Amino acid sequence: MTAVVVDASVAVKWLVAEAGTDTALALLGDELHAPDLIHAEVANILWKKQLRGEIDPELAAYSAEVLTHVQMRIEACATLLIDAVALAVRLGHPAYDCFYLALAQRMGAPLVTADKRLAARCQQSDTPDLGGFVRLLTAPDH
Repeated sequence: MTAVVVDASVAVKWLVAEAGTDTALALLGDELHAPDLIHAEVANILWKKQLRGEIDPELAAYSAEVLTHVQMRIEACATLLIDAVALAVRLGHPAYDCFYLALAQRMGAPLVTADKRLAARCQQSDTPDLGGFVRLLTAPDH
């Protein structure tokens, strides 16, 4: 079993069928890790999806319940705060995403994300130490 950090962009694909769902579901066999922020972010994504009419309110509520049953090792954001802020400042990228990246760095495990912007930012020449920590969900090797 491989240890991976997953973010909300991956977790929501476990709950709502969309591009990348099959690849995201395959991760459920891995040892999953995430900061506790994942719950708030997934809740917000589900709310937005029902607001836009992509899912109905009952599916949003059911999906939230399903997420509570996914086996993930959850890390408190407070323990990642300093590293997440430093990464956000360094990358010029939202701190929310940097909590996941900070956890991946701390664990020495990949962050699997569907966030193309974050993945691209970590592949730039000024971040050679971060590229190995971020794996785009749609990457052909996964």
